[in-house]
Amino acid sequence: MDRRQFLGAASGLSVALSLPAKLSASELPADLTDLTAAQLSAVIREQQASCVEVMKAYLERIHRYNPVYTAIVSMVDDDQAIRQAEMADNALAKDEYWGWMHGMPHAIKNLSNAKGLETSSGSPIFAGTIAEADDLHVGRIRSQGAIFIGKTNTPEFGLGSQSYNPVHGTTGCAYDPGLTAGGSSGGAACGMATHMLPIADGSDMMGSLRNPGAFNNVFGFRPSQGRVPRFPVAISSITSYRPAARWGGMSRTPFDCCTPLPATTPGFP
Repeated sequence: MDRRQFLGAASGLSVALSLPAKLSASELPADLTDLTAAQLSAVIREQQASCVEVMKAYLERIHRYNPVYTAIVSMVDDDQAIRQAEMADNALAKDEYWGWMHGMPHAIKNLSNAKGLETSSGSPIFAGTIAEADDLHVGRIRSQGAIFIGKTNTPEFGLGSQSYNPVHGTTGCAYDPGLTAGGSSGGAACGMATHMLPIADGSDMMGSLRNPGAFNNVFGFRPSQGRVPRFPVAISSITSYRPAARWGGMSRTPFDCCTPLPATTPGFP
């Protein structure tokens, strides 16, 4: 194990140790999508709910609400997502714990590459382009056990404080789909506020994590320069040549918002 691998493993362990302990039966909600990301992580880790149960709960909610809001785009097939959840359950049964996002459904902002998923950046120029590899921060999210179910909607090339584009359409505000969700991480913010996602990633150059967070009553955190490494990044992304841009987290609670950061930065000076 080299230094970078050691730091990566240590970062994942530090995140896991900071998460809540096992929830009591009375603390478990009837709907698993009501759990915060930290609570959901603990529930999965303690095997109080299976990864398949979690995945099915989120897919049911997505199929119910996403046609109204258009927060999540380029989704994988349900069967594929459930198969990956089954693999996560099998790993836990063998005492293999991948990280704090083990078995949790996740959708990457559609300005970043996630291997096997479309990266259109909301532009017809790149529509249908399938990523051949993960961007650096995306790979680190995947290494914590996240199951990628699709992408979150953005304006074309991330340019705008709204989230509409000619490829996937318009993302509406979680509280009124007739109003804007903000942007450019509008799909991420709306997806969490409507409980279609437990947590989200995003990017921010001039408010793209913070303004949709405010519009949808969730939290967007813009880290300092270099805190989350950005390279390699999607060639179609405006953030690939704008040093003011940052990759960061979005969540329903302040605690959840900072939890992913150590998992995306191991070994980075």
